[in-house]
Amino acid sequence: MAFWDGYASDESMGTFAPIVVYWVYAGFYQLLPPLDNYRLHTRKEEDEKNSVPLAAVVKGVLLQQLVQATVAQGLFLLTSKANTSDGVDAQPSFPVQILQFIVAMFVMDTWQYFVHRYMHQNKFLYRHIHSQHHKLVVTCAIGALYNHPLEGLLLDTFGGAISFLVSGMTARTAVYFFCFAVVKTVDDHCGLWLPGNIFHMFFNNNTAYHDIHHQLQGLKYNYSQPFFSIWDKILGTHMPYDLVKRPGGGYEAKLIKPKD
Repeated sequence: MAFWDGYASDESMGTFAPIVVYWVYAGFYQLLPPLDNYRLHTRKEEDEKNSVPLAAVVKGVLLQQLVQATVAQGLFLLTSKANTSDGVDAQPSFPVQILQFIVAMFVMDTWQYFVHRYMHQNKFLYRHIHSQHHKLVVTCAIGALYNHPLEGLLLDTFGGAISFLVSGMTARTAVYFFCFAVVKTVDDHCGLWLPGNIFHMFFNNNTAYHDIHHQLQGLKYNYSQPFFSIWDKILGTHMPYDLVKRPGGGYEAKLIKPKD
C-alpha cells in the first residue's frame, strides 16, 4: 500500500511527484539563510561568475519538466498494461525492487556519463547546448535542472526512461526512484557542504565532486552524475580534490592535480 492509494494512480504520481519534490527540496535550499560558513563559493563569487538571472533559471527548469512530464505520461501509458493484472499493479517482492533500484541507478549513471562527456567533447554541442547549464558556474539547488531543452530531453528525460525500462520496475517503484534521483541531483547542485548531509556520507559523487566539474579547471573531469563516480575512475576523467576551509569562512573544493 502507498499513501496515495485511492487518490492518484501510480502513473500520475510517477509523472508529477518528482516535479513537486524538486521544487519543495530546491525551495528549501533557496529559503535557507546565507550560511556563509558552509558555502563552497562566496556570495560575491556567485554574483560575479553566474551569467543568468534566477527568473530565467526557473523558466528553463519548468520547460524541461513540461517535456519530462509529457514523456513520462506516454511511457507509463505504454508500459502500464504489461504490469497490470485485473486492474491491479503486480508488484515484485521488496528484494527485487531493491535490485531494480540499483540497476536503474547504474543505467542512469552510464547513460548520463557518456552523453554528458560527449556534450563537452563536441565543440558544437557544448557551445550551443551544454554551455547553458554551465552559465551557473556557482551552482544552486534551484538550477539543478537548468539545461538547454534538447539536453534536458537527451540527458535527463531519456536517461530516466531508459533506466525505467531496463530495470523493469513498475510505476509504483518508479515513483520512489525518480523522487530519489531528483533529490540527489538537487543536492549535488546546492553549493553547500552542510554537516550531517547523508548524501555526503554515502556518495563520493556529491556537492563538492560536482562543483569541481563546474569550475574552469574541472570542465573535462568529474562527468559522472547523479549517483556514483565509477565511469570517471574507469575512464580516467576522475579529478580528486581536497575540501579545505576558506580563511573568510566556508569551504573550497581544491583540485589535486596529478604530479608531472
